[in-house]
Amino acid sequence: MATADGDRSRDGKRSVHEMRHDRDGPAALSETVIDAVAAAEGVDPTDSDLELYQAVDLEALDALFDRRSDDRRWRFEFGIDDYLVVVEGSGTVTVYDR
Repeated sequence: MATADGDRSRDGKRSVHEMRHDRDGPAALSETVIDAVAAAEGVDPTDSDLELYQAVDLEALDALFDRRSDDRRWRFEFGIDDYLVVVEGSGTVTVYDR
């Protein structure tokens, strides 16, 4: 996974963290989302107190990505606490300040 911090903006919001999901790797997309949000918080993913499952069904997100992996034009967005998380069909996960 490649990462970049603070280099994109969206509707005037600054990106806090960006990760690229490795389609051929062993991790599910939801793991990349968890890692990206934890990195935005500056914590280890196992130490994060964010409860992502309350904001989004991570299994459904994985299924969407698996079924639509050939169509890279889709985007899924959800908010959690002070962040907007944008997941793109290309595998890019970007976390923005809200």
